[in-house]
Amino acid sequence: MGKPKKRTSPRKTGTRRSHLVLDLARRVNAKSPVKIRTTVRESGKKIVKTVK
Repeated sequence: MGKPKKRTSPRKTGTRRSHLVLDLARRVNAKSPVKIRTTVRESGKKIVKTVK
């Protein structure tokens, strides 16, 4: 997936590339059967405890 370029004005929260990619990934996850990794908390591995 191509990444959108950063805006020219520096360090505004909404204009950073990572935020734009996250927004795109969430939109894809909402509609597509193929899921894209967003953040660790959102799409992290489920921790399963094994009982001995």
